[in-house]
Order: sequence, then structure tokens, then C-alpha cells
Amino acid sequence: MSTLVSIIIPVWNEAERIPATLKAVARVREAQEGIKPLALTFQVIVVDDGSKDDTRTAAAPWADLVIGYPINRGKAAAMAAGCRAAAGDIIVFLDADLGGTAGYFPFLLEPLLQNEADLSVARIPPVNKPGGFGLVKVLASRGVKALSGYPALAPLSGQRAIRAEVLKRTGRAYQGFGVEVGMLVDAVKLGYRVAEPEIPFRHRETGRDWDGFMHRGKQFISVGLTLWDCWRRPIC
Repeated sequence: MSTLVSIIIPVWNEAERIPATLKAVARVREAQEGIKPLALTFQVIVVDDGSKDDTRTAAAPWADLVIGYPINRGKAAAMAAGCRAAAGDIIVFLDADLGGTAGYFPFLLEPLLQNEADLSVARIPPVNKPGGFGLVKVLASRGVKALSGYPALAPLSGQRAIRAEVLKRTGRAYQGFGVEVGMLVDAVKLGYRVAEPEIPFRHRETGRDWDGFMHRGKQFISVGLTLWDCWRRPIC
């Protein structure tokens, strides 16, 4: 029996980068579909979250479905929109700016296909480039540990694969950039297994400039609000 994998890529103003990401996914898709014993088929969904550039047009040739919104509603809302349209047994989330490294996504699937995990989160090897100060990751790691007992190595990673049944059981409306942390806390508390394989994805890093600080500030707030919600309204 074939396993359908829905790949959801939330995107905002990435007209220059999304084609390379989708082409990498398409190459893997062409090579993988129908190969036994895997027998995988794929559905690629791009959610354009209010882009002001030509992101939607750039994505269209490579996606099975492009969902577009006139205003930016945040990453969590974009991912939720993709999930509502997804038909897969397994849902894969990828960032739009991975470029050619998006082709590594099958490594996310291995723990699920081998029945070793229900949620697979990519640990991305560190790069020798100045980024932020790690405050968001510290908040996320400590928050996940405090709320679920799980010592997460990559709580903020947007590259992940999860069984559709797990998403249906969580069902929480997460906050913006806090979606990954909330998903992890709820999945662990519900008793699902987590794997964190190291996969050499690469995406655009935010630097120590104004835009980088603004991005991390929004991320810090979203993660904090999500952790607060998971504490105030535990899933079980």
C-alpha cells in the first residue's frame, strides 16, 4: 500500500528562493515515487502568507496546490491552512529558503517509516557564521523540558515530519513562530515518540542587524506566548 506524504511549505516574500527549494523537492519526488518497498507518493502544498512579491507565481509550476492569502497571518496560521488541505498520512513541513538542501527531506521520513518515531525534527549542523545570541533557543529548550520533560535538541527547527493522526489529536491554535515548540510539547505529552536526526539542511540565517533582532524578538514573544498557553491549557 502506498503512503502519501504531504509536504507543506509556508512562504512569505520568497520569490527568489522558493523555485530552488521546490525544484529540489521535485527531483526527489520523481526519483522516489513508486519505488518499492517504500511506495511513496507526494503532495506538495505551498501556502503564500500575504507575500508582496511574485512568490505565488514563482511557486505555481512546482506545487500541486498553492494557497494564497492577501495579508500576512503568521507562520502558525499558514501551516494550519496547509494541514487543512493536506491528504497525506505523513505531513512534512519545510522552510521556503532551503534551496537545494530541501532535497534531504527523505531523511526526516526515515524514523516514521521505520516506526521508530511519530514526530521527526531535523537537527541542523551549526555553521561558522554569527547569528543571534541563542536566547530564543534557550527559552524554547527550557520551556519544552519544563512542560513535557523532553530534553529537546532542536525545539525551533521548522524542518519536521509528523504523522497526520498526531496533528489531529493536538489541534491547538498555536502562536506564530511558536508553532514548532507547541507542537513538540503537545506531541510528547500525548505520549508520541520523537526523533531528532541530524540533517544538513541550510537556510538563510538572520544576522546581528536590525532585521535580525526584530525577527528574533517576534520569535521570542511567540514562543513565550505558546509556552504560556501550553502551561495554562495543558493538552492532557
